[in-house]
Amino acid sequence: MSTTNKVAVAAVAAAIGATALVGCGSSDDASSGSSGTKGTGSKTVTLVSHDSFNASKGVLKEFTRETGYTVKVLKSGDAGAALNQEILTKGSPRGDVFFGVDNTLLSRALDNGLFTPYAAKGLGQVASDVQLDAEKHRVTPVDTGDICVNYDKKYFADKKLAPPKTFEDLAKPAYRNLLVTENAATSSPGLGFLLGSIATYGEDGYQDYWKKLKSNGVKVVDGWEQAYNEEFSGSAGGKKAKADRPLVVSYASSPPVEVLYADPKPKTAPTGVATGTCFRQIEFAGLLDGAKNEEGGKALLDFMIGKKFQEDMPLNMFVSPVTKSAKVPELFTEFGATSDKPATVAPDAIAKNREQWVQSWSSLVVK
Repeated sequence: MSTTNKVAVAAVAAAIGATALVGCGSSDDASSGSSGTKGTGSKTVTLVSHDSFNASKGVLKEFTRETGYTVKVLKSGDAGAALNQEILTKGSPRGDVFFGVDNTLLSRALDNGLFTPYAAKGLGQVASDVQLDAEKHRVTPVDTGDICVNYDKKYFADKKLAPPKTFEDLAKPAYRNLLVTENAATSSPGLGFLLGSIATYGEDGYQDYWKKLKSNGVKVVDGWEQAYNEEFSGSAGGKKAKADRPLVVSYASSPPVEVLYADPKPKTAPTGVATGTCFRQIEFAGLLDGAKNEEGGKALLDFMIGKKFQEDMPLNMFVSPVTKSAKVPELFTEFGATSDKPATVAPDAIAKNREQWVQSWSSLVVK
């Protein structure tokens, strides 16, 4: 999910603190992708991430027992903010591995030369369509998540109104003043939703589409937390806040969160997903250039695409694994949604046009 703000892909779960110490990694020489490795002999490897990184203690403790490495997790705000900090400290990074850059911001990281190439062990088990840097291995794909409009089931049932299914539906008068989305300039889900509209309507049509959405009363807020937990009437937080927007840009994995953390747990999720509005987000990790503990960093990347960590992600970060052999928990599949044809935009097109697209969107919708 990243951001990536993911999380943002994992942004559907509450952030779990600013800094944590956990164990994982490998003491083996994981040098399949580079030569001339650096290392200080340290058993601590620092993972820089957005705030939504999470992993179960049991999985991390098991990796500590197996390898001896301890991981210090340095959380640095949302994915965009975390990436900006690494760009500012390029060459003298705050950690060894960065996790959380997604396909919407990947070009910024690569163009700034943030990562040392490394082909992580286990890449053969990772789906080829998510390996966007397969030739150079500067980043390793870790998870995917679909950014989609979520809807409040009760609202639409009470109004006897069918929920929207597609981008086009959202601009119809029946859904006037119902949608809240995040700012594409400040939020990963907001940017993903913008890119989804560009994939759907093209560079020549997306601006007219957003003019229609604006005329139809779309509300724009800074980030996911505000949109989902304060403005969206279908979320637990939104209910407490007496929110009045039954449509929100969030994730296909948001409904399982509403079930998992509810007490008592409902038999069905209170929220649904408009699967015709989804944009596929791919989240990556990379070995930071200038890392003090390259060997630990490589081991950490190996671990992150390992089966145990991959199977741990769905109910901790609410994202989907990229490793083919990883199984997804039943709760995640039962209450989440799957888009058969999520919108995508080629990474080179995003790299070339992202800033222009965001500026045009801002002038139309925000200013």
